[in-house]
Amino acid sequence: MAGSVPHKNSNFQEYLPLMAEKLGGDGLIGELCNGFNLLVDRDKGVITFASLKQNAAFLGLQDLTDDDLRSMVKEGDFDGDGALSQMEFCVLMFRLSPELMEQSQFLLEEALQHEFQEFDSFL
Repeated sequence: MAGSVPHKNSNFQEYLPLMAEKLGGDGLIGELCNGFNLLVDRDKGVITFASLKQNAAFLGLQDLTDDDLRSMVKEGDFDGDGALSQMEFCVLMFRLSPELMEQSQFLLEEALQHEFQEFDSFL
């Protein structure tokens, strides 16, 4: 299913790696969490098709069709509940940006190094 989301997201695919480079691992994860919070169905605590459609403009996705939005939810929905949890959303965002996938090892190492530095300073 990878790559089944339309190429209309090409701006997003270019933007996410730039965000990662500018913000670092922790900052990028924070921004992804903010994105999730913009799209989440407040009552259910997950991103549904309806909440994605209603809030897509917040992430510049207003030009996507209903089928495109349904495909995004379906592609990221690993547990089959028809919605995206925060973790599923973050994984989907990484999958939609192949360049970021290549950088993810660096971001993970950077985040771990930061955590170890904080732990060492605590001791």
